[in-house]
Amino acid sequence: MSQYFILVSPELCTGCKSCEIACAVEHSRSKSVYLAHLEVPPPVPRVRVLAVDSYSVPMRCQHCADASMLVRMPRTRAISRSPEGFILIDSARCIGCLMCAEACPFGAVRFDPTLRIAVKCDFCADRVRRGLQPACVEACPTAALRFGSLESLMAEVAGAKAKELLKKLSAEARILLSPARAEEGGSEAPMSPAALREMYKSVGWV
Repeated sequence: MSQYFILVSPELCTGCKSCEIACAVEHSRSKSVYLAHLEVPPPVPRVRVLAVDSYSVPMRCQHCADASMLVRMPRTRAISRSPEGFILIDSARCIGCLMCAEACPFGAVRFDPTLRIAVKCDFCADRVRRGLQPACVEACPTAALRFGSLESLMAEVAGAKAKELLKKLSAEARILLSPARAEEGGSEAPMSPAALREMYKSVGWV
């Protein structure tokens, strides 16, 4: 399993496709946003922004922990897992059979019509090894894509949800708490069990 992770937040994505452009440039020969589109063949982005209902969702290879089917399927052995856990396609070995595309549950494999090979997100492995973020993450203007270890990103999510919960709980408590003050200490009077149940019910705890 990859030690790295990209967290996608569709509610923050504006559909600007900066990630697609940055991905194409990163996989171009010139590495220049001004020259990449002039190259022949033109570079193919490995990430796609899809419109789903009222959201824009950046979709890319998830570098699945159990990708044994992808790694073993093609007889050419064009697909391998790197030491970091990235699932990579060797373009020199790929014959364009697209068996990997059939096996991928996320539709993350694309076909380069000029080179007639399969292409997919390689997690910008060269950039990551140099301590940089993947190109799509670096280019995202709204932080809809965030890069890091799974543990650190989930800790961020948990912290944000905890703050959201406390804010809601605080608002509900101001309504439900009795305005009466205890005679000593100046703190609010204890809530009744019924009031506590109502407060917990309002935030989905019971």
